[in-house]
Amino acid sequence: MSARFYRAVFWIAVVVAVFVALGLIKAILLPFAAGFVISYVLAPLVSRLEDWGIRRSLGSLLVLIVFLLAVAVVVGLLVPLIQTQIVQLIAKVPKLVDAVKYETGNLMDLLKQHLPADQVAKFRDALAGKLGEATTWVASLFQSMITSSIAILNVVSLVVVTPVVTYFLLRDWDLIVAKVDSYLPRPSLETVRGQARIISDMLAGFIHGQALVCLILAIYYSIALTAAGLESSLALGVLIGVLAIIPILGATTGLVLSLAVAASQYGTWTEIFIVAGIFLFGQMVEANILTPKLVGERIHLHPVWVIFALLAGGTLFGFVGVLLAVPVSAVIGVLARFALARYRRSAIYDPRQPEPVRGLTPYR
Repeated sequence: MSARFYRAVFWIAVVVAVFVALGLIKAILLPFAAGFVISYVLAPLVSRLEDWGIRRSLGSLLVLIVFLLAVAVVVGLLVPLIQTQIVQLIAKVPKLVDAVKYETGNLMDLLKQHLPADQVAKFRDALAGKLGEATTWVASLFQSMITSSIAILNVVSLVVVTPVVTYFLLRDWDLIVAKVDSYLPRPSLETVRGQARIISDMLAGFIHGQALVCLILAIYYSIALTAAGLESSLALGVLIGVLAIIPILGATTGLVLSLAVAASQYGTWTEIFIVAGIFLFGQMVEANILTPKLVGERIHLHPVWVIFALLAGGTLFGFVGVLLAVPVSAVIGVLARFALARYRRSAIYDPRQPEPVRGLTPYR
């Protein structure tokens, strides 16, 4: 066996071991993942302060304090604005349930006029069963989110542990990078460094682009739903913007909630179609302009892979997996493109042309 084969086996074993280890400790990953992401975003600012002569420990503390104050100010401004609307939205739940029952009754009456009685009964039983299952699932989901000891631990650790983790990562960021670099295999040093730079640039672009998408969507839906006269529009717009961090989830959740509020508030199809049109236009702009320009050009992932990554991340690592699914899959995409490029330049792909193919780069 060649040395290259043993190196490949070694790295595959390392990747498998890391995934298994992360799967075993996934319940406590949230504060550490959040701390790493925040540190990754803030590290350039700390380095800039260090270039100005400020010690890294002090610069890390100053940057972290400014970041936490900024978060506190944003939360302090938003919470009073949307608190009343959230309470009103929760208070509408019984009315929404009654509206669903009413529309279901109308549907049953319509079916009775066109279908035999036995088929209507089967449809009613099937619908009741599915609605019961959905209600039970939603109730259990909210109960587990609120009462689960792991969920409570995650919330507490997110508030308490994340700032501590972020500070130490910021303070020692250069040391950590240097230590990791010292363990890289020397024959492949420049190759690994090159791919690491590509990944770093891609992640930075993804974070900035996704933040802009979330902000634009929050502003658009807040203004559009307010113009449509929908109650709790500001709360819904902010919720959509926040949940847009996870592709598909924000728009889907916002659409369902907005249509439910519109149905209970107006009771007519015209206003419901207006709300649906707002989301249709918003999704067309997001899918064809915002996400491709601000995010898609940076991560080079097909939408099908994004959906697969979300489902796989949620299955393997829960909520943390869903949050990190897109950036992690983008990193895997960079490495996969590099591996395929090396494969196409090898004798395995074409023994007659072992030399590198002109114009082929690992990144494209």
